Amino acid sequence: MARTIAVSGTASGIGKTLAGLLREQGDTVIGVDLRDADVCADLGGAEGRAEAVAQVLDLSGGTLDALVACAGVSDFTELPVKVNYFGVVALMEGLRPALARARAPRAAVVGSIAGTHPADDAIVRACLAGDEPAALEAAAKAVAAGAGSRTYPSSKAALARWMRRACVTPEWAGAGIPLNAVAPGVVKTPMSAPLFEDEAMLKVMNEAVPMPLNGYAGPEVIAEALRWLVSPANTHMTGQVVYVDGGAEATLRGPDVF
Repeated sequence: MARTIAVSGTASGIGKTLAGLLREQGDTVIGVDLRDADVCADLGGAEGRAEAVAQVLDLSGGTLDALVACAGVSDFTELPVKVNYFGVVALMEGLRPALARARAPRAAVVGSIAGTHPADDAIVRACLAGDEPAALEAAAKAVAAGAGSRTYPSSKAALARWMRRACVTPEWAGAGIPLNAVAPGVVKTPMSAPLFEDEAMLKVMNEAVPMPLNGYAGPEVIAEALRWLVSPANTHMTGQVVYVDGGAEATLRGPDVF
């Protein structure tokens, strides 16, 4: 049976690949992105988030079978906090009632292996408290102190913790909505392309994300994992961060973390 699925980040990378896979199997996809999408909106601000939710609700008729948040940024500014955490959470919460109206709703977010890397505690705390001004202030302080590289891991760590907290609540599990995350390692997408062009950055990346199984992934690898997580076949998996990372998480954290 064809389903209606909203996917953010469909203009490129993982989101674009996932949208293609879903359409190939007969689903209707409502793509959300800054441009080249069914819904063009900026998830970095409250106005854009509200507009994205409103347009998806309009295009879906108020009922969604699945929702996947792929949109994200990876620079060393405050932007990852705006988009990767507050943008994703606003989209998920804003469209949750539409999911609850479906017969077999599913939801997933895209995390990152970077969520296991050192984070800024003040950013993470403020994110989980839902205090965006405080989170952005903490991120600005980190950037000013030369620790801008922690804003991206912080946004992804906070998102994973939000997902773990929300997934078992009456609003999600109680409404029959599995909520999970896929955490990729290094994926060859337009977002990561600059890293491959800089030998020094490539060396740092390989040390930070060692991938002993088959090396770097293509976007289709992550998209396939997301496709299963939001399929009707997934009836009982919720609250899981699925590391599709070539063994990076197991290498970095070792066998005692599971």
